[in-house]
Amino acid sequence: MRQPKLLTTLKTYDAAQFGADLVAGVTVAMVALPLSLAIAIASGADPATGLTTAIVAGFLISALGGSRVQIGGPTGAFIVVVFGVIAEHGFDGLVLATFMAGVILLIGGYLRAGRLIRLVPEPVINGFTIGIAVIIAVSQLKDLFGLSIATVPAEFFGKLEALGYDGCVSIELEDANFNGTTEGEQLGILQGARFLAGC
Repeated sequence: MRQPKLLTTLKTYDAAQFGADLVAGVTVAMVALPLSLAIAIASGADPATGLTTAIVAGFLISALGGSRVQIGGPTGAFIVVVFGVIAEHGFDGLVLATFMAGVILLIGGYLRAGRLIRLVPEPVINGFTIGIAVIIAVSQLKDLFGLSIATVPAEFFGKLEALGYDGCVSIELEDANFNGTTEGEQLGILQGARFLAGC
């Protein structure tokens, strides 16, 4: 019968291991907690939900995980998925999608489907990771440049389209909030947006 690694580890657990785990836990928390806040904000969710998710999920992974050296925490790749779900189905839809994903993971774990990852070519994994990074970077352009855009679509090309009209930039100097930048900086921002929009 499969059981959490915690149950077998506690039999030989000592103070030295606790000290090492404490340092490791604090190290992971220093990275995971601020990252969870940033991911929640970038996903369009309340920062408190990101913090709560990181704490609860981290505890459950540690308590029910199958290895004593595994690390659980937030990942930036979920920004694209979460943002899309919230934009189309709202926060209630995200909760339902999370529950469904959990059920799928439980079924996959019971069937030991994790071994199937060996069949995925490395270029596919690299392309997926790079694609996620590009989408996340584009989604932050509005805040980076201090632009006033009501809503940013979840789709990649939709994001670029939000920066332009008729295939080019729709952000006019009088409509954009550039947070006190000079006219030259404003023109540079618009030219950068034109480049990203493929103008």
